[in-house]
Amino acid sequence: MRQQQQENSSTSRLYLALWPDRETQNRLQSMRHTWTWPQGASVVKPESLHLTLHFLGAVPDIRIPELMRALTVPARSFDLILSRHQLWPQGVAVLKPNAVPAELIRLHDSLGAALRNQGITTESRTYRAHVTLARNAALAIPPTPHQVQPVLWHVTGYALVKSHNGYRIVQSYDFGR
Repeated sequence: MRQQQQENSSTSRLYLALWPDRETQNRLQSMRHTWTWPQGASVVKPESLHLTLHFLGAVPDIRIPELMRALTVPARSFDLILSRHQLWPQGVAVLKPNAVPAELIRLHDSLGAALRNQGITTESRTYRAHVTLARNAALAIPPTPHQVQPVLWHVTGYALVKSHNGYRIVQSYDFGR
């Protein structure tokens, strides 16, 4: 009985993200290499580069199948151009779009509504689309403007991702054609 209670109470740390295809992942990795990283910086592994849409936090595993169904929202593919390098407080190095496409905002808002309908609280701060390149990188040196080759990302879907000793895609959602 105790084992069953323990299994029923297990949770997973989940989030929704744009997950790059291999080609985009390689371009993001190349962009990451244009920075000069200080000793001790925690550079994000190539296979972990992504753009977070919503962080869900710890979700009971028993709710995941229901959540997977609820997170299917209508959306269209779009292009995202990432070329703005920034160093945020606490040494977080990011790559941002020059302009956030309206389709990305609509996707973020639709997924937020779907999460709230499932009783999951969403972030109240303004959404800041970005790809985290490194943490603990307060002394990192971003590339000079002539080193920057914008990353074009043709976004065709999003993913529900589990974070535990790395990342694992739980469910992929492709946009209708």
